[in-house]
Amino acid sequence: MCEAGKDCHKRYQEWEANEEIQIFREYLRIPTVHPNVNYDECVEFLKRQAAALDLPVRVVEVNPRKPIVIISWEGTEPEAKSIILNSHMDVVPVYAERWSHPPFGAEMDHEGRIYARGAQDMKCVGMQFLGAIRALRRDGVRLKRTLHATFVPDEEIGGKLGMMEWVHKDSFRELNAGFSIDEGIAGEGDVYPLFYGERSVWHVYFNISGTPGHGSLLLKGTAGQKAHYIIDKLMRFRENEVQRLENNPEFTIGDVTTVNITIMKGGVQENVVPPELTVCFDIRLAVEVNHLEFENQLLDWCREAGGGIELEYDQKCPYVKPTKLDSSNIYWVAFKDALDELGVRVKPQIFPGGTDSRYIRGIGIPAIGFSPMNNTPVLLHDHDEFLKADTFLEGIRIYRKIIANVANA
Repeated sequence: MCEAGKDCHKRYQEWEANEEIQIFREYLRIPTVHPNVNYDECVEFLKRQAAALDLPVRVVEVNPRKPIVIISWEGTEPEAKSIILNSHMDVVPVYAERWSHPPFGAEMDHEGRIYARGAQDMKCVGMQFLGAIRALRRDGVRLKRTLHATFVPDEEIGGKLGMMEWVHKDSFRELNAGFSIDEGIAGEGDVYPLFYGERSVWHVYFNISGTPGHGSLLLKGTAGQKAHYIIDKLMRFRENEVQRLENNPEFTIGDVTTVNITIMKGGVQENVVPPELTVCFDIRLAVEVNHLEFENQLLDWCREAGGGIELEYDQKCPYVKPTKLDSSNIYWVAFKDALDELGVRVKPQIFPGGTDSRYIRGIGIPAIGFSPMNNTPVLLHDHDEFLKADTFLEGIRIYRKIIANVANA
């Protein structure tokens, strides 16, 4: 074996023996996968982690079979606002035949790549939080503010039966939270993405009625004509947003409004003009968009199309103020000081998708999304999702410093 091969083998053995890597891989092997997630095994795993940390744990259920696990480390000033370290337990479905490794095997190759659904999104962050807490406690560190490591259900399907409801319950208010840290996204270069806000998710169904009849005629006011008008208006709007994104090198996808057709349905036979058609759009409103004005624009387009169009919202997230990244936010100051001390470079931006942070920000608690993964391909929801062992361990080191700083702010 060449020297390089011996070195790789040695590093592989070190990763295999590492306690944090072992815990991470055990967590990844629990298939908390949609649909119809069973969280029982995951809850028992987290209870064992709390016991190993000698920390209290409790489980609350806002909805049946939707447990929320809370592992708490009381601070020296328990009356002070606490810090939430939030992660979600659930993961998205897999197409196992498209994976080169079993998606719930947590297999590790000799380059340290750990393959599993959830490796990036976001079982890594939940275990990095616990790894950082373990390191702090082993070093005898005491923190001023109480930490609550929270593990929530159903984030991947919108958090409707999880965080969305929980933030309005007494069991959440009792945490006395002042600041939250949650997931981000991997960065493919040296710079880490950091997220301080999110666009508002609207899933809009246009239920379009029109003149029915024989397919050989040129009828007026058909559902198809009206659908064409609506689609044309929204696709033109979409193209303007594409141009804005392409023309501003500082923009990321989170800085513009995205519009996509996701569902089209209607009709019963090839030669029958249908009385109804439905078109669904996934719209993510940029933070500067006025919601009332945008909705009025949709309604105007419906009238211009000829009327007979009803809007139905499967999701209609309200506007939520982004978290301030300035001196008025003591938690951000502490967070940024930790990054600077570590020499970690970040790019603050608006999250392109949606996370549970929107519900926490929605009740006035500042929140930051940050997954300490750089030089890593973005593979959340993709086949062969993986995270390198060294990247995972480096994330624990980074979070150790951030958590200590923020909890002592």
